[in-house]
Amino acid sequence: MTKNWAGNHEYAARRVLTPTSVEELQDVVGSAERVRALGTRHSFTDVADTVGDLVSTVGLPAEIEVDGDRRVVRVSGGVRYGDLAATLQERGWALATMASLPHISVAGAIATGTHGSGDRTGSLAAAVAGLDLVGADGARRSVARGEEDFAGHVVALGALGVTTHVTLDVEPTYDVRQDLYTDLPWDDALANFDALTSSAYSVSLFTDWSSGRVGQVWLKGRGDTAPPDLFGAPAAARTLHMLAGADTAAVTRQGGVAGPWNRRLPHFRMEFTPSRGEELQSEYLVPRPRAVEAIGRLRDLASLFDGLLQVTEVRTIAADDLWLSGAYGGDAVGLHFTWVRDVPGVYAVLPRIEEALLPLGARPHWGKCFLATAEQLRPAYPRMDDFHALAARHDPGGKFGNSFLERHLGLARRAV
Repeated sequence: MTKNWAGNHEYAARRVLTPTSVEELQDVVGSAERVRALGTRHSFTDVADTVGDLVSTVGLPAEIEVDGDRRVVRVSGGVRYGDLAATLQERGWALATMASLPHISVAGAIATGTHGSGDRTGSLAAAVAGLDLVGADGARRSVARGEEDFAGHVVALGALGVTTHVTLDVEPTYDVRQDLYTDLPWDDALANFDALTSSAYSVSLFTDWSSGRVGQVWLKGRGDTAPPDLFGAPAAARTLHMLAGADTAAVTRQGGVAGPWNRRLPHFRMEFTPSRGEELQSEYLVPRPRAVEAIGRLRDLASLFDGLLQVTEVRTIAADDLWLSGAYGGDAVGLHFTWVRDVPGVYAVLPRIEEALLPLGARPHWGKCFLATAEQLRPAYPRMDDFHALAARHDPGGKFGNSFLERHLGLARRAV
């Protein structure tokens, strides 16, 4: 049976269907007892799984329609961000942000709250101006920004239907330069945290926690200059990969050479597989006012990560109003763990991480490894009950329900 990208989860679905038209998709969804949408399989859990049928949208026509007057693009949900970005660049348009991987599908990334980095830049989902879906009854429907409950539809974990098209905000194309700095002591980074994360359009901090240092700082700037050093940290003398010993051919151009936004904002090139091939990931988004405290708690846990952690990335995300977003209601800081693919080992340390971070208001990335239950997460999501009501209206029979939604959102499943 089909496995996810990381190879740690084998889907329990009876079959994977790949319709080639929206009409065929409507027939599949309308006649199914249980069904879930499957994107590019980059989630590390059973968020997209089902005991019924999985339906992939990769076979649907790949449509990309730019409306320059409205500054939006309407794109098929199964299109990968890297392909969308290349088309936009060719036509003189751009997105405000991209995730580290350009290989992920538009609909799947949005549904799980995936993000890039930037103090003033929202997640990928924050750019959504409209969604077209196939609902539980097989009928097509659309929702647009400004409509009632729109903010509950965007980061929705597939619980409200199968997304066929997404409308995204765009802006005129721009260039980005990427400059790296090395060996910044954590004490200096935390003393200058706000200045550090605002020092470029997009900033990423990479650490192993045990060294007491931010091993690499990646600045992605829209200007034509960069500082010679960063709070005492020297500029990198060569191209670097955030994973020790990994092939630098996979990363996007560094060294301060400006280039199109779509070739700099992602960490990895579209034409390469970015990972060593075996990894797990976790991420917790903490309210920005608690970020320095959260980092301090993780530094205290550094010994737990020995032999498990490849690297942690720290990024910032601007606030939005999307009910299940990690940045709902306030700016957030993402604490992202790239682990070795040791499932028992990783899940053994997650309780300690969550014990440290959940009391600070941390929210897990929905597509990555975590344990927190719906009751544990309820305080961090003020609109949780509203989302339950929205799901009950649009999927009263629980067609799109699964174990993940039951565990982590408290959405009850209909008996088969």
